[in-house]
Amino acid sequence: MPELPEVEVVRLGLERALVGRTIATVAVAHPRAVRRHTAGAADFAAVLAGHTIVAARRRGKYLWLELGGAMALLGHLGMSGQLLVVPADKPPETHLRIRFTFSDAGRELRFVDQRTFGGLAVVPTGAGVPEPIAHIALDVLDPGFSDAGFIAAIGRRRTGIKRALLDQKLVSGIGNIYADESLWRARLHYARPTETLTRGELGRLLDAAREVLVAALRAGGTSFDSLYVSVNGVSGLFDRSLEVYGRTGQPCSRCQTPVRRDAFMNRSSFTCPRCQPRPRSARW
Repeated sequence: MPELPEVEVVRLGLERALVGRTIATVAVAHPRAVRRHTAGAADFAAVLAGHTIVAARRRGKYLWLELGGAMALLGHLGMSGQLLVVPADKPPETHLRIRFTFSDAGRELRFVDQRTFGGLAVVPTGAGVPEPIAHIALDVLDPGFSDAGFIAAIGRRRTGIKRALLDQKLVSGIGNIYADESLWRARLHYARPTETLTRGELGRLLDAAREVLVAALRAGGTSFDSLYVSVNGVSGLFDRSLEVYGRTGQPCSRCQTPVRRDAFMNRSSFTCPRCQPRPRSARW
């Protein structure tokens, strides 16, 4: 599933291509793509027609287009969702779910989703954030993110540090890939109990997370298959820079110890056994 860098790459593309343009028509080809819009597909299309896109924003793994009037088009890409900006005469994609045209007759916005786990909805906004995602925390790249607040919140938890990183109510935008990469940079094992971490270790982890996310953003995100692309259909290249994620048995670039894979929450965790020693007491 796309994490912060991938969603931010898409947001930047939408900002460049759509802000200031007015929606002319909306065609919903699959009702599941608007299932979170409880009034249905016809209402979804009718509400959006005639609205001008004011801004493109993101909170964690969600993004939205501000429409003015305390209203937004909220989107989540899910496992395979793509928001593409394409020429109006381009043939429909195989898994095209929603098609937006604009009053200037220029490039269209298309929501393509092979697995239909993602979706779009028109939602109200409060304090500048869509109401359905108001509970999601800021991410470490947001100027408003508080390191001290995060460290204090971690101190009240009794869990493993990777579980804490994946908790979108504590810090948003970090998923399995970037959690593993951040923990490797910070030399912390994913099962390290949060109550044993010092302020210095947590500060080092936050710095590592910022370094990883910024590097991934510069590379256009991480693409393991053709389903994650920018609005222009371009794949990200950060998979070439991964240190541990998906590198089972390959040498750690710091110490040459083979990378280890462990089962974790129906997924996997990747660590260097030497750089990230397993704690004597562990929380999963």
